[in-house]
Amino acid sequence: MKKSILSSIAATLLLATAVPAGTPVSAESIDDLKEQINQHEEEKSKISEDKNNLSKDKQDTESKINENLSEQETVENEILGIEDELATTQNEIATKENEIKTTNDEIDDLTEQIGTLTNEIEVLEDKIEKRDELLKERLRAIQQNGGQIKLIQVIFGSKNFVDLISRTSAVNTIMDQDKQIMEEQAADKQLLAEHKQEVEEKKETVVAKKEELESQKTELLALKDQLDNQKAERETLMAKLEEEHEHLEEIKLTIEEEQTILAAEEKAKSQAIALAEQKVGELEQLAREEAERKRQEAERRKMEQERQERESNNNNNNNNNNNNDNRDKVASAPETKIDSGNTGGGIFIHPANGRLTSGFGMRNHPIFNIPRLHAGVDFGVGTGTSLLAPADGVVSTAGAMGGFGNVIMISHYINGKNYTTVMAHLSRMDVSAGQAVSQGQVIGATGNTGNSTGPHLHFEVHLGGYGNPVDPMPYLR
Repeated sequence: MKKSILSSIAATLLLATAVPAGTPVSAESIDDLKEQINQHEEEKSKISEDKNNLSKDKQDTESKINENLSEQETVENEILGIEDELATTQNEIATKENEIKTTNDEIDDLTEQIGTLTNEIEVLEDKIEKRDELLKERLRAIQQNGGQIKLIQVIFGSKNFVDLISRTSAVNTIMDQDKQIMEEQAADKQLLAEHKQEVEEKKETVVAKKEELESQKTELLALKDQLDNQKAERETLMAKLEEEHEHLEEIKLTIEEEQTILAAEEKAKSQAIALAEQKVGELEQLAREEAERKRQEAERRKMEQERQERESNNNNNNNNNNNNDNRDKVASAPETKIDSGNTGGGIFIHPANGRLTSGFGMRNHPIFNIPRLHAGVDFGVGTGTSLLAPADGVVSTAGAMGGFGNVIMISHYINGKNYTTVMAHLSRMDVSAGQAVSQGQVIGATGNTGNSTGPHLHFEVHLGGYGNPVDPMPYLR
């Protein structure tokens, strides 16, 4: 994220307030304060610029979130449409399965009918076979008698008229029986052929129907597989969009946290500048009073010197001159400047004594299980352990903040450089934003708030302002 310049002139204010009343004030100390105020004004302008950039980033992120949600809604509607189509397809498959079951039942009935017809056909075929044998015998008899019965033999062979009539009737009866047998034979063969054709046609129709239903079911199953694949693709896309949405929300929260931090720093900066300007005014007033005191003292010495010259001889005048020289040396004695901080590394004390449990750098996040920069160090300390201010400074933030839980951030100005220290997951905070603190002062207590897997202190050092984390260990004593 954008670099934000933290500010604090706590050390300068402490230096200024350490000047006792009546002590000579040099123009250099006032100029230094004014120069620092100018630097802080520039840093404040930079903070405003960073806030504007963060606002733009937030707007861009919110726009992406809205686009993501719109796309999620579209995909969700597509999934619902696919699910409706799947439900319809599933119902059609169930209908086809029921139809196939009904068709199978019809095939079973036809198979049973075919079995019954087969028995009937066997009986018919037996009757036809026996008739065929009877007809063959009749034909053989006819052939043996010349192919046909001679009517003249029937007539002259008759004993009387009654016998003639009887013989003629017998011949007709035989001929009628032969004709009936042949007609029955033809009818049975016709019936047999019709039964076979009917059963085969029914079976072919039902089998064709079953094949058609099976084909329709296969098409529906293929459609169902296609819809299942489409649904799986949409669900995969939805999962990706949800993950992207969560990431965008996290970015938005991070931006909002940085906006909160920058607002707090801007407020602390304004407060520090106001206090510094007030102190400059006090120092300038002290300088004016000192200048007036020196002027009055010079006039007094001058009048005393003139009086002594009139009353004393040259030796006394020389002695008076020596005394005046000594007083001038005392009045112009150089002021003692107070160092505002240590030089080199080790400028911070440990905020809480504990074993180092996690160092600075990339690691797999213990909660989210993803690679992420660990922007500070962790010390294993129990809940309620006293938290000390690592150096003199001004509190820029003190409150709950997302994954940090309860967090205190302090702006430090040490040896001409700005630092921000962060202490997170606290159980108690004894300071508020804008409050000046001294190194070693109890400012709260460690804890287990926010995204934390157990009681510990998370400690960060940012060089030049929040957003520029460095390994804190080289900066600790």
